Amino acid sequence: MSNESLWRRFQEYHLAYDFGFSIDISRMAFADDFFLKMQPAADRAFAAMLELENGAIANPDENRMVGHYWLRAPQLAPTPELRAEIEQCGSAIEEFARKIHADGKFKDVLVIGIGGSALGPQFIRDALGTEVDAMRVHFFDNTDPDGIDRVLASMEGALAQTLCVVISKSGGTAETRNGMLEATAAYQQAGLDFAAHAVAVTGAGSKLDQHATQQKWLARFPMWDWVGGRTSVMSAVGLVPMFLQGLDVDAFLRGAAAMDEKTRAADVRKNAAMLLALMWHFAGNGRGQKDMVILPYKDRLVLFSKYLQQLVMESLGKERDLAGSVVHQGIAVYGNKGSTDQHAYVQQLREGVPNFFATFIEVRRGREGASMEVEPGFTSGDFLQGFLRGTRAALSENGRGSITLSIPQVDAFQVGALIALYERAVGFYASLVNINAYHQPGVEAGKKAAARVLELQQRVRKALQKNAQTADEIAKVVGADAEDVFHVLNHLTANDERVSLDPGAAPGEAKFSAK
Repeated sequence: MSNESLWRRFQEYHLAYDFGFSIDISRMAFADDFFLKMQPAADRAFAAMLELENGAIANPDENRMVGHYWLRAPQLAPTPELRAEIEQCGSAIEEFARKIHADGKFKDVLVIGIGGSALGPQFIRDALGTEVDAMRVHFFDNTDPDGIDRVLASMEGALAQTLCVVISKSGGTAETRNGMLEATAAYQQAGLDFAAHAVAVTGAGSKLDQHATQQKWLARFPMWDWVGGRTSVMSAVGLVPMFLQGLDVDAFLRGAAAMDEKTRAADVRKNAAMLLALMWHFAGNGRGQKDMVILPYKDRLVLFSKYLQQLVMESLGKERDLAGSVVHQGIAVYGNKGSTDQHAYVQQLREGVPNFFATFIEVRRGREGASMEVEPGFTSGDFLQGFLRGTRAALSENGRGSITLSIPQVDAFQVGALIALYERAVGFYASLVNINAYHQPGVEAGKKAAARVLELQQRVRKALQKNAQTADEIAKVVGADAEDVFHVLNHLTANDERVSLDPGAAPGEAKFSAK
């Protein structure tokens, strides 16, 4: 395609909003009649989204609404009670943070959560944090003992001045519970009362809510059943750390609300979220046949691809559609940041398997203030812009499609807008391919399988004898699969000094015994 043709196509398929955001889909090779063919599906998606925002039951598995859109516009909540709850929660968090800052006792925050209860706050901390934040934020976001130890070591014995925020809707999430117990032990070892440092973000009446009440924690804030974990960053899940960190929460919510307002337009060509969803559909033939590569050209957005992995893959990775038919939907997401990626995997993107489409995220402002010249007439930011545009052109020359999003700077407003954009795009895409974006049966299946492994570990430990036995012999005693037993035994020998191993030439010859 000639430069003149590309320029015409860019002008036709470039959409800009008045708050500085723009989207360019001109380098996606869809045909001129693509939007016309997709219009009926887009209309159905617009209607489904309207029903969702009006309070329709969107998750029949749990008989609940999905209302993360109300978090940045409480006036849109379907009942006065819900609106009041949202507004009161925000005010309560702000007041709590104000008191914490005024008291001056706490300088650090330790957030304990997993999945959406950690990824959102982590992304926000990295994207918006500065050296002069009101409080420093740390995370236990896994049940990895070494990872927990590394976080505690990085805090350099600062537990006395650390507020601990435990986030779990049910209060029964194993990873979060483990992190809480590890933190409690660390505080006790330091001679500190954990309850005097603890805050809960959880569902009303949950195990965590009851525990926090009984132990007289400093505060409790709600997690509503109509907010899913992967869309919870604008609820107390994200707002508690944000307020404590001293970030501009009001601008964050205003940015999301502004994007929501623009992407409610029932005109495909004026709706950035629908354009995104349609490009995903075009790239993967509505079957997720191509991966989504996220390339933000800004260090502050390095965690955005990780954040989107959960939002997109957990929402769209579904075995069955709404009719119950097996469809195996989903879009794989990966990415790091530009121009780092150009020294990592862009070589394959340009010349390897064409199994992806790229999304470039441009941040127009290089830094606050003036930049030095690293070469006559050029700053570091000039090079970053050159690499972005050069890579986009190089991919296009080889027939590799890309989308480009542009924002003026990384601030609370623009980050809120980006999150809202992708939340709505995910919902639209789910409607286009007729799946439910708001349940997660695969995650629940994994939790149940993990519980079975832990139960097996208990039985294996009881079956161990001083006389050495093979995994197969122990498996027959406990009535389990020999390979599962072998892996449990290997775990025990690495972590429990009471279990010994006499390795054999093959897994079936290894012998295990209790000391």
